[in-house]
Amino acid sequence: MKKSAKLVATALVAGALFIGSNVMAQTTATPVNPWRFGIGLEAGAPTGNAHDISNFELGGTARLQYDVTSSFAWTLTSGYYNMFGKAVPTIPNTNYESLGIIPVKVGIKAFFASNLYFGAEAGAGFEVHDGSNTKLILSPTLGFANRKWDVGVRYENFSGQSDNYGLVGLRVAYGFGL
Repeated sequence: MKKSAKLVATALVAGALFIGSNVMAQTTATPVNPWRFGIGLEAGAPTGNAHDISNFELGGTARLQYDVTSSFAWTLTSGYYNMFGKAVPTIPNTNYESLGIIPVKVGIKAFFASNLYFGAEAGAGFEVHDGSNTKLILSPTLGFANRKWDVGVRYENFSGQSDNYGLVGLRVAYGFGL
């Protein structure tokens, strides 16, 4: 009986030392920088009123991200979108004017599973053409992100001045820590 009690006590002490040394190693590790920066390529299909003048959107964005926790981050995104004008059906060899937009958005990323996140952004979209307007942007996203890549599918709504439209888009970005 004494021999088995000593064996159990030894196993418990060894386990406690192992767990304690692992905890100590984790607490003395260098903290990870919470700032990240990503450059993305955007492609999408215009919806609503924009679909009347364009079939394709292409753009580029830069995103600054601050990781509050391992599963939640704040984002700041800006760049340029171009909705390419499609052919005017009633006038041969004529296209609608392309619509350029400069988005400035703040948002969140909430990870709900390993590398999978829900994102939400809101901000302003500055139209770049004659008679340009500023639109309210609201944009939910579902995406995948790891230490280098961020791929997200989103719907982006632009509203204001009685002219509302949107786009369904894909963003593929390369990111790195700052």
